Amino acid sequence: MSSPMYEPVKIGVVYSTTGVTGLIESTQQSATLFAADEINRAGGINGRQIQLYLRDPGSIAANYASMLEQLIVEDGVRLFMGCYMSSGRKAVIPVVERHNALLFYPTLYEGFEYSRNVFCTGTLPNQTCVPLADYMLENFGSRVFMIGSDYIYPYETNRIMKDFVFERGGETVDEIYVPLDASEDSYRAITDRIAALSPDFVFSTVVGVGVERLYRSFAKSGLDPNAIPIASVTTSEAEIAAMGAHLGEGHFTSASYFQSVDTPTNRACIDNYRRFMGGDAVTNMCWEAAYFQMHVLANAMRSMGSSGSDNPVSLLRVLPGMEFDAPQGRIRMDEENHHAYLHTRIGRCNASGQFDIVAAMPARVRADPFVIAHKPAEGGQFESLAPTVAGSR
Repeated sequence: MSSPMYEPVKIGVVYSTTGVTGLIESTQQSATLFAADEINRAGGINGRQIQLYLRDPGSIAANYASMLEQLIVEDGVRLFMGCYMSSGRKAVIPVVERHNALLFYPTLYEGFEYSRNVFCTGTLPNQTCVPLADYMLENFGSRVFMIGSDYIYPYETNRIMKDFVFERGGETVDEIYVPLDASEDSYRAITDRIAALSPDFVFSTVVGVGVERLYRSFAKSGLDPNAIPIASVTTSEAEIAAMGAHLGEGHFTSASYFQSVDTPTNRACIDNYRRFMGGDAVTNMCWEAAYFQMHVLANAMRSMGSSGSDNPVSLLRVLPGMEFDAPQGRIRMDEENHHAYLHTRIGRCNASGQFDIVAAMPARVRADPFVIAHKPAEGGQFESLAPTVAGSR
């Protein structure tokens, strides 16, 4: 019988590879596989190899919860990486709390939530929406058209964004929500309305298959991103690659990470990932959060000595305050709210499908999940940057 010291570390990986958000969640799963391979090749966690239990919830919220429950009860898994939409995360939280398991959640979300059993590594509105509102209002104008997918995150994020816009002297000319599986005809009617209202920019919280349909309809309606750009917190390199750079070119995204971050750490990570995947793999903000949270967990376990304990109660004592040199820059897990200090950047999509970083905060920004202050916390003021692109070769 093997010693518990050398038994594998069981980690559940619950990302959809099918369904409306299968595209972006597939990249999160790939990032998790890549990080686990790096950790295992480096000797594991104090000699213990990571064993992943992969599940595909098919983008259905209830499936995330039932799959976690099954992995906990039948396989003894108590550490999990997963979820994308807020509906899935909210279904999972009661499960991890009831079983005292841990969920690492690598997706941007609306905030207003805390669970001692959840560590959030994606961005919050104060890390993306506040700076994006400031940038777009200053550079394009004060009239904003808002469009989002019909679920929790877009409603809550747009509610916060409207406050930001109003406080800065702007106005919302319209606010529309579309079903996750809405047809391109539905989006075409909306983009025709955008053309008729002629806002200064469009703020998008559309996710999944709707992203391509929105941007394609935008182009078909004759809208020019140089005059009326889409400003998004949900459109990444993954969606751009799927729909074609010609549809994304000229539009903006606010995120903690772009593949074009030009640092030695990010360049090395991209090179290693491409060797792992084969071919010219593309990274994105959700990929990066899924990647670094695996390493944060591994480092937390290593810090507990020879056993490398994977007991959630023990991990809760060491994970808060952990730091890691992620591809985006050095991140930190907040001791009070279990969210991450992240870097804030604004990128504009170019003709190659990458983002030219046009502005960035000089320091990482502390997460403010309850939007106590309508400004980026501890991040300073934006620095305008000349466009730079790395990793697009």
